[in-house]
Amino acid sequence: MILHEHLNVNEQGHLTIGGVDTVELAREFGTPAYILDETVIRKNCRTYRDAARRYFGEDALPLYASKALCFTEIYRLAAEEGMGIDCVSGGELYTAKKAGFPAERIYFHGNNKTDRDIADAMDMGVGTFVVDNREELAALSAEAVRRNVTQRILLRITPGIDPHTHRAVVTGNVDSKFGNAIVTGQAMAIVKEALAAPGIHLAGLHCHIGSQIFDIEPFADAADIMIRFIAAIKAECGYEIGELNLGGGLGVRYLDTDPAMDYADAIRQIASVVTGFCQANGIAMPRVILEPGRSLVAAAGITLYTVGSVKEIPNFRNYVSVDGGMPDNPRYALYQSRYTALIANRADAPKNYRATIAGRCCESGDLLGENMELQIPKRGDILAVLVTGAYNYSMASNYNRIPRPPVLLVKDGIARVAVRRETYEDLTARDIF
Repeated sequence: MILHEHLNVNEQGHLTIGGVDTVELAREFGTPAYILDETVIRKNCRTYRDAARRYFGEDALPLYASKALCFTEIYRLAAEEGMGIDCVSGGELYTAKKAGFPAERIYFHGNNKTDRDIADAMDMGVGTFVVDNREELAALSAEAVRRNVTQRILLRITPGIDPHTHRAVVTGNVDSKFGNAIVTGQAMAIVKEALAAPGIHLAGLHCHIGSQIFDIEPFADAADIMIRFIAAIKAECGYEIGELNLGGGLGVRYLDTDPAMDYADAIRQIASVVTGFCQANGIAMPRVILEPGRSLVAAAGITLYTVGSVKEIPNFRNYVSVDGGMPDNPRYALYQSRYTALIANRADAPKNYRATIAGRCCESGDLLGENMELQIPKRGDILAVLVTGAYNYSMASNYNRIPRPPVLLVKDGIARVAVRRETYEDLTARDIF
């Protein structure tokens, strides 16, 4: 096993994913290429689904936070595994619609939904809007009245939790573009507006404290704050909130030094805390919604590249250049996110070479990682970067006019194309000339 149980080395010394030889995948489908183990995604969905129902009750629902990885087939898998989904844009909604995902199990997020977004989502019959601000609430109310319908909503609340993660992915703090803070009084104010708004049914509250969190304590703190706020709403407004969305954010193992999380046990611990807080505050246990994204798909994915050059600068550093880079994985450039990498065609060899992995773009910041330990590389090797299932394909671009890689799903020893490789013709298809 290499980092995760579905990644191994075969008799040829090649890296395998789900039992499939990655060197053969590179030969058949080319590089760069995103590879996803479908079995891992399904297993993770079932872990969340079963644990949520076991510890929170049968009406608990995990939502796949699809900004982590969005294409039509991933929505089909989520539907088959009994998940709901969290969409954050019209494009994600459209993709879910193309996949035939049940609209009533869609939660529509976003801090700046346009009038078109609202209308399109209501045309689809989206089950729940997660309302971020007063302007959205007013626009949604007006559209619901115009259609003579009642729209189910959650209100996004910022509980003011610092989960000690990268500040760019912290969303639960008071100083945030998302939601309404409890401590400023804005949360209670928008609750009262929602309760009075025509065409609106306030079903519950939502919070999300951040991403890549390995400690349960921030989730417990957030649950405490949210339950106390539900109690305050009951006392001040005479209205008991029936649904609580605790968001996502459980961590994923990218490096050997990262802990391996037991997601089912984490859900058990969070449920125990929520149950205790409800009893202490005289609140009926709400229906609990969870929003895993990264923890469903990240570890399931790897990205394969072909090494082009190896540049050694004495007394400075070594560079290994590959045929991809920041267009297919911008996370190092954005967040200095760290990954594990290896030479897939010599995965059984010792990692005794330290290098910076450089992309092919005309950009000095086009790096996939620095000071990474690899097997000794040479031109033509297949380099694998592990745990790239989340926020790689979904954040990919055509910078330097580079076509985006394909997405392959492997299952039962067979690989299939879920998203085909872009072509140069695709790059110019929308140009007017």
